Amino acid sequence: MFLRFSAVPFLLCLAVILPLAKVVGEDGASKADDASVKILLITSGCCHDYDFQTKAMQLAMEKHGVDAVWTVVNEGGTGTKAQIEFYKNPKWAEGFDVVIHNECFANTSDADYIRGVTAPHYAGTNAVVIHCAMHTYRAAEIDDWRKFLGVTSRRHEHQSNYKVDVTKKKHPIMKGFPDGHITAKDELYVIEKVWPETTVLATSKSEKTEKDHPVFWINKFGKARVFGTTYGHSNGTFEDDVFLKALTRGTLWAAGKLPSAKSAK
Repeated sequence: MFLRFSAVPFLLCLAVILPLAKVVGEDGASKADDASVKILLITSGCCHDYDFQTKAMQLAMEKHGVDAVWTVVNEGGTGTKAQIEFYKNPKWAEGFDVVIHNECFANTSDADYIRGVTAPHYAGTNAVVIHCAMHTYRAAEIDDWRKFLGVTSRRHEHQSNYKVDVTKKKHPIMKGFPDGHITAKDELYVIEKVWPETTVLATSKSEKTEKDHPVFWINKFGKARVFGTTYGHSNGTFEDDVFLKALTRGTLWAAGKLPSAKSAK
């Protein structure tokens, strides 16, 4: 299913006409006014309420004054193995400021298919990766997707209310994020590797091993900016205003359109 809407309220796609965001550099400094944020959301696969999550993200953008134009692609069904038809067009990412990956296909492993997904990002298409995107293509032997994500994870621990320790308090994405925030009930992903271009923004501690695992981070993949979070399993997480604000700011940062500190909500 491939849906594109502009300023049309609907369950899957919602664009809102609100004050414009400002273009910023990687340090969060405002550069110039720009038009709307063109967002491509890829959402489908196993284990989650993707319709609810989509709506929650769109309403969060509206709440924080983002002029968002959404294109939502929901293909591949609800299993763990699929090749999304949309990706088979080599120009699939053209025209978007940022792509949000919220898909969950752990057992898809075809190398050529995966490289068809990562290539536009390496060339400069910015991205946000949420929760099970970290376990997507887990069965693959190649590391292209993992380098793009900025972390490697193959399993998660139990659901709990985890404390979030902010490690980069001055990063613009984390502005206003309360250090020590307790999450809605969610899964903690076990991070095996943090790739060299990744900067960890916040961590949570395993209740089993007491090891800290990244839960918010940024990555540089080729010419692209990538923002990631391993949280996002439960509907409760997508009802958490603190999480949604960080996700909104991370999306704007990746798109190069994070509002200046003075005007940010």
